[in-house]
Amino acid sequence: MTDLKRFFPEFSMVCLIVCSLWINFSLPTYGNTVTSEQLDQINQSWQGSAHALTEVNCSSCHQDSDSNQFVARPTEASCQKCHEYEVQTFHFGKHGIRLAEGLSPLTPAMAEIPMKASASQKVMNCNACHDVHSVNTQTAAVDSCLTCHNDNHSLNYKNSKHGKNIIAEGVLPRPSETSVTCATCHLPREHNELGEKILVNHNNTYNLLPRDRMVADVCMHCHGMEYSYNSMFDDALVDANFDRPPNQNLETLKLIRTLEQKRLGKS
Repeated sequence: MTDLKRFFPEFSMVCLIVCSLWINFSLPTYGNTVTSEQLDQINQSWQGSAHALTEVNCSSCHQDSDSNQFVARPTEASCQKCHEYEVQTFHFGKHGIRLAEGLSPLTPAMAEIPMKASASQKVMNCNACHDVHSVNTQTAAVDSCLTCHNDNHSLNYKNSKHGKNIIAEGVLPRPSETSVTCATCHLPREHNELGEKILVNHNNTYNLLPRDRMVADVCMHCHGMEYSYNSMFDDALVDANFDRPPNQNLETLKLIRTLEQKRLGKS
């Protein structure tokens, strides 16, 4: 690993030069303009990224594997080469279903829930949430969501206990294991079939309905069953993004508790 890190500065400089020549020669064809300052910024971001550590460089995404032609704007198909599960599940959710059906990408302007006007024409693809050159998942876990979503639940996140905890952690390249971000609940982590790798389910609508699916898949990783159900089925508490403990006691849970006491022979 030490030798690899020593190698990165020289390798990344070569990468930058190649990319610069590659893009500039391609400008008449693709109509893009990229300055040397922008390329240098991209290179600096890339050097500190997970992509750099795994030797994913410019050509990994910007070169067509069949024709070797330069790709100015890689699509999610480029991401899918390495992140197959993430792209597949992204296509299952509202964010990506239009792309899966061969339609134009979803934009916040099409949404039925409140969205920020400044993001109305933002295209929903991998780049919408991820900075593809720095791969900073901290940004994708919260900030990217709040760039578009303008409903009460989303806007109240930073005032919630979950939001205050993530702010207290400070700026990290990725959320810690104890962080509860937008992505923690809406893009739950899953183990692959062999249980050796943690994957992120990018189907953002999978556990929205029915609500008790999120209780089992997300809430109960940290909270008890009664606390989770009493929270999830309190509309005002959901709207406030769980900024306080639940104050309701579902009748169903009372009945279950009474039945359990009877089963144990207690009055």
